[in-house]
Formats: sequence, structure tokens, C-alpha cells
Amino acid sequence: MDHVDLNLIEALDALLAENSVTKAAARLHTSAPAMSRALSRLRRAFDDPLLVRAGRDLVPTPRALELRGEAHAIATRARALFAPSTAADPRTTVRVFDLQVTDMLSTTFIPALIDDLRVEAPGISLRLRPENLEDTPALREGLVDLEIGSIRPGDPEIRVATLVTETLAGVVRPGHPLAEGAAVTPERFAAADHIVVSRRGRAHGPIDEQLAALDLRRRVVAVVPTFAGALFLARETDVVCVAPTRLGRPMLETLGLRTFPIPLTLPTVTIDMAWHPRNHHDRTHQLLRERISHIMAALAGLE
Repeated sequence: MDHVDLNLIEALDALLAENSVTKAAARLHTSAPAMSRALSRLRRAFDDPLLVRAGRDLVPTPRALELRGEAHAIATRARALFAPSTAADPRTTVRVFDLQVTDMLSTTFIPALIDDLRVEAPGISLRLRPENLEDTPALREGLVDLEIGSIRPGDPEIRVATLVTETLAGVVRPGHPLAEGAAVTPERFAAADHIVVSRRGRAHGPIDEQLAALDLRRRVVAVVPTFAGALFLARETDVVCVAPTRLGRPMLETLGLRTFPIPLTLPTVTIDMAWHPRNHHDRTHQLLRERISHIMAALAGLE
């Protein structure tokens, strides 16, 4: 193609991000008919339908999935040409950052970060992305500006900084047998009913391995996909769930839950943040990382 309308790059990025003509139009502040025409032009340009009807929804074709990351990266770089100069004060810069944050941190850390940014950098807005991006090169492709959580080894180019190292505690509601009386032994711990947090539906983990070494086995009555869901269930019924001792404290106190030491030798949990090198020297990105480090340390009692 000798002549490419560069406006179609923005349209492609929005359509593949939203999987909806209406939502893509709203994202780009244009009309649905205009976005529909853009989709028609993109289909002709790529000789592929890109988005196809599945019931009441649109779903991406394999070709669209191939294009999604690169289209977003190109659109992001194009927008960066018109971004404020690096000489601008990052505390007054108006900017939206895409964050990928674990469910647990969404409920225990993000509220404190939002309150902090409202004072320290009110021009910064956060957009939380789903955790299902963790299996994609989201940082490299520009889908995510910053990832916070237990970072698995991946691209060697990605920058990673440790924020806090956590230990895990058992969590129960007041009146639960493990919240009162004698010390919690491995036998008492294994005899209780448990709830496990796993987005993949896995009921077995390090706790079960430790119990198995002692010829013990616990009963998992439910596997839930979110940390918040597990805590609300623990508040309403006599089950045990597991939470980080320090970062989980705000939500545990809000729900009136009790904690106790888990009588097993469990590995610590490291909370990190990761970002792509292209953002390393960006002053507003640096400010966001500094505020995240400060808030995380404060919540963990390190300051």
C-alpha cells in the first residue's frame, strides 16, 4: 500500500482493545457510524474481517490477535510524539497509566495509591488492566505501563524492583475455633475447612505440600478466583483463608477478621513492580514508581 491513512492506526488500536464498534467510537470521541466505516476500511486493508459476530458480541479473528499488540505499541509511540516535554513538571502532567495489579493489591494497595496521587500528582490517572495479560508480553508491547505483584521471570530486558517481602497468615472470622484458645498446630490447621484463591481453579499449593510432609491433608471446600471473594466468604462462614500479614491488614481490619500464624514453613511472597526500559527515564513514570514504593513501604510498616 503506497498511501496509508495513519488515522486508521488509532481506530485499529481502539477496535482491537474494545472488541466493540460503539465502545471504540466512545474511546476516540467519534461516532459509531464513523468507526464502522473505519472498520470496513481496515478489513479491506488487511483482507480479513478482524472482528466477527458471536451472538451479540464481536470477537477477534486470529489475524486481529496477531495485530493487537503491535497496533497498540505503534499507537502509543505515535501519541508519545505529542506528549508533554520531559522538561514538564511530572507532578502537574496529565497522564493515564495502565497498571496490571494482582487482585489482592487492587483491594489493599490501590486505594492508598489513589489517595496519594490525588495530592502528589493529581494529573495522573490509573487504568487497571485484567490479570489475564500476565501470560502475554504486555509490558514489551505497551499494553501495560507497570506491573505490580509476584513477577514471574520473563523478558530479560524488563526492569524489576522489589517493593516488599511478605509472610502469609491464616484468616478466620471472630468466633472461629482457630481464632481462640490453644495455639494453632499443624493438626488443628489441617482439620479446618479451607478456601483457596486461584484464578486457574487450582486447589493444591505449597500449603498442601507442607501438610503432606507431615502426613496431613486439609479439606478445601471452595476455590475462588479473587482475594476479596475469599475474605468475604471467611467473614460469613467458618472457613480458613490465607492473606499477607501486612499488606492485607487494611481489608482484614475493615472486615473484622482475625489472623493467626500458619504453623508451617512457607516461602515468603515477594511483591515487585516491573516496567519496560522505554519508560525507565520518563519523569512522570519515575514519579509514579516513587509514589508506589513509598505507599507500599508505608502499608508494610517499613517507613
